[in-house]
Amino acid sequence: MRNYILIAVAAVCSLISVSCSDMLDIPQKGVLDYNTYYQTDDQILSADVAMYLEVRGWEYNVKLCKAMLTDDFWAGGSMRGDNNNLEHLNEFTFDAEEDYVQSMFTTFYTLIYKANVILGHVDENISPMARMARAEAKVFRAFAYFDLKTMWGNPPLVDHELAPSEYNVPNGSDEDLWSLMEKDLTEAISSGALVEKKGVNDTETWRVTKQFAQALLGKVYLWQGKYAEAAQQFDAVVSSGKYQLFSDYSGIFRSENKHNCETLFESNRVHDDNDSFQNFSMYALMTNWRMDKMNWPSDTPIMNTGWGFRVPTKSLYDDFVKDEGVDGYRLNESLKTLDQLNSELGITLKSPIIGEGYFMWKLRILASERGMGNDFVYAANTIWMRYAEVLLCGAEAHMMAGNTGKATEYVNMIRSRAKLPAKGSVTLDDIKLEKRLELFGEGTRFQDLLRWGEGSRMSGNGKVYPLLQVNGQVQYVDCGNPTNGFKEGKYDRLPYPATEIRLNSEITQNPGY
Repeated sequence: MRNYILIAVAAVCSLISVSCSDMLDIPQKGVLDYNTYYQTDDQILSADVAMYLEVRGWEYNVKLCKAMLTDDFWAGGSMRGDNNNLEHLNEFTFDAEEDYVQSMFTTFYTLIYKANVILGHVDENISPMARMARAEAKVFRAFAYFDLKTMWGNPPLVDHELAPSEYNVPNGSDEDLWSLMEKDLTEAISSGALVEKKGVNDTETWRVTKQFAQALLGKVYLWQGKYAEAAQQFDAVVSSGKYQLFSDYSGIFRSENKHNCETLFESNRVHDDNDSFQNFSMYALMTNWRMDKMNWPSDTPIMNTGWGFRVPTKSLYDDFVKDEGVDGYRLNESLKTLDQLNSELGITLKSPIIGEGYFMWKLRILASERGMGNDFVYAANTIWMRYAEVLLCGAEAHMMAGNTGKATEYVNMIRSRAKLPAKGSVTLDDIKLEKRLELFGEGTRFQDLLRWGEGSRMSGNGKVYPLLQVNGQVQYVDCGNPTNGFKEGKYDRLPYPATEIRLNSEITQNPGY
């Protein structure tokens, strides 16, 4: 993984924007002159595609890291100590040297840099392609800053390419960071340059859409407590009529259903067994079941390789049962128990594994989605936002704005697809529960818990770990450190990478690190 951070990115990238020395008139080869390069649609497209590729690369670090920082998963693996970095995240014992946190921080600023290149060098008057690239750059910049702001608190605000004299960037203020996101998204939405789906049956539109920008702006408002403004943005997505809930809950994530009626934005993979690089997914192997500790029939539909680093908790399962019972449709399309794996697929354990007897089903990795002869090739797209999240965020915004009726309507749309009875009225706790169940494993819960002030749900993380025996019994093993777990005042913000602190004299580290 890449371990350079904000300053390193800026320093390296600045080399390609420096013109030839005045003392030499020998043209440099292989170096772009940004003052003259972005003049054609092909050149602009190359910069635009670079943003999409950067987001696709988030899957491994961002998705996996966010999953570990919740009460939904155990770190898993072959046994405790298999991946110390993931355990540090899951048990809240990480510090500013943590590789996963540093990699997330880096990739967010890399996307911001790529967006700033477009916004600094592409003239919107060149062509419609130029106008679209600039609008998309604003959306992507806000997308990155949303995660930075909601997980780090006050990260440096970088709204242009940095000159060497600007490398020491101080922490941004709440007002400036939120204002930049609001401005970028509002301008992109009103530009008329973002594409829109033709309708709910459009599976061809893959670019960032106006509705994705509206939903992201809704989240920006929601996190600030601007509930009426947030509700208005989520309502705009709903009233567009371009999205609806996909009928088959677990089918949303399958490779044959890419860009379905529910997904607002996803990263593309083209299933090509001859081009492993384009479909490379370490994430798929990291998160698939720990198959070397299982007995599985040859006709099992699940990919037969996996390292098991995303193990659902009993807490998550119990919340499903609380809402819909053990036979609930959404539960059984989301999680499987060890008994179900045995009765439905003929799978048994051949040695103990970390876990409490629950296995991811919603985001399972199918054998049919594995590249021929290559476990690192995976065909399914990565979904970054879907319509269900719009409805649940919209429900919360309406609830907090005093419109319980609309909040109930949106929650009942989710419950209808989950084959659950409608509620006559919902509470904020109802919305929180539905959001946990509907979106688990999709990278939203950690930021939700921080916003709700409920990080204490992870205070027990790392005190013990579960060992699932072959006979289905669970043994809880003492981790030997009673101080493990989430701590208010520290882990409600992630640490700025130690390398960033060493190189950037203007940034102030978050408390506790």
